[in-house]
Amino acid sequence: MSGASRPVRACLSGEDLDWLGGRALCVALDLRTTVSTSPPDDSGGEHTPWAGAVWDFLRPRVEHLAPAPTPVRVSSQAPIASGLSSSTALIMAIFDVYAPHAPRSDRVRWAYEFEFAFCNGGGMDQLAIDLGGVTCFEGRPTGLPRVAGHVAFPGEWALIIVDSRSPKSTPDHIRNVRAQQQGKDPELAAYIRRCDVATDVAWAAIGRRDLRALGEAMTEAHRAMRDHQRMSTPLLEGLRALAGDAGGLAMKVTGAGGGGALVGVCRAEDAPSVAEAIRDAYRADGSAAVVLETVAAPPNHS
Repeated sequence: MSGASRPVRACLSGEDLDWLGGRALCVALDLRTTVSTSPPDDSGGEHTPWAGAVWDFLRPRVEHLAPAPTPVRVSSQAPIASGLSSSTALIMAIFDVYAPHAPRSDRVRWAYEFEFAFCNGGGMDQLAIDLGGVTCFEGRPTGLPRVAGHVAFPGEWALIIVDSRSPKSTPDHIRNVRAQQQGKDPELAAYIRRCDVATDVAWAAIGRRDLRALGEAMTEAHRAMRDHQRMSTPLLEGLRALAGDAGGLAMKVTGAGGGGALVGVCRAEDAPSVAEAIRDAYRADGSAAVVLETVAAPPNHS
C-alpha cells in the first residue's frame, strides 16, 4: 500500500488577494490529510469521490495510467469545510499518489488548474500547502501567485484553531467576490487596501518574531474581512470574543468566511493552557466549537 499526506493551511491575512491582487500570508499547519491506496475489498477508512475526477484529469497528462483509478482511502486530522483548505490538501495528496513521478511543480500547477475549473479562485492554497512554513504572496489575476517570501514559522510559536462547526461555501463566496470585482465595488477596493497593509505588517512581525504585532495585524485583517466583505458572522464574532476574554488570544477568520474556523497564534509553551481556557469558556457558553492546538508544518525543501 502506498500513500501521501499534505498539511492544511491557515490564512493569516489577505483572503482572495492571491487573485484580486495584493499581498496575502499563509501558514501551513501540521494537521495532515493522508491518502493511501487500498485493496478493492478494503472496508476501512473513508473513500472520496475526488479520486475519479483527479484520475480523469491526469489521463491526458500522464502516460501509462490504467483505465480506472486505484481505490484510495482518506484520513484527515483537520476539520473539513472549515477554511483550512482541507479539500486542497486532499486533492494534492491524490495527485501525489496517482502521479508520484511527475515533477513537483507540475503537480502543484495541476492541482490549481483542477480546482480553478470548479472554484474559480486563486492558487495560494496549493502553494502554501506545497511549500510548508509560512509564505507571503503577491497576487495576480490568473495562474499561481508570485511567492514574495517563504520562511519557517517561528518554532517558539503555536497555533490555535477554533472550528465553529458552522458551514461555509468557498465557491459561493468567490462567485460573489467576482461579481464585486466586475462591478468595481468600493467596499472590495477598501478591503484589498487594508489587507494588503495588514499582510505587510504581519510578514514583518514574523521576521522580527514579534507576536504582539502579528496579533494586531491579524486583528486588522479580520476587521477588514468583517467590515467590508461580511465574511464574519455573529457566531464567529461571539467565538472570537470568548477566545479573547478567556485566553487573551487575537483570532481571525481563515478562508472564505461565513462559517468555518478561526486562527490565532500564541507562544508554544502557553498553547495548552490557552486552548483549555478557551474550551472551558465555550463549554460554559454551550458552544459546540472545537479547539485544536497545532504547530506549523516545516518548510518543504525537497
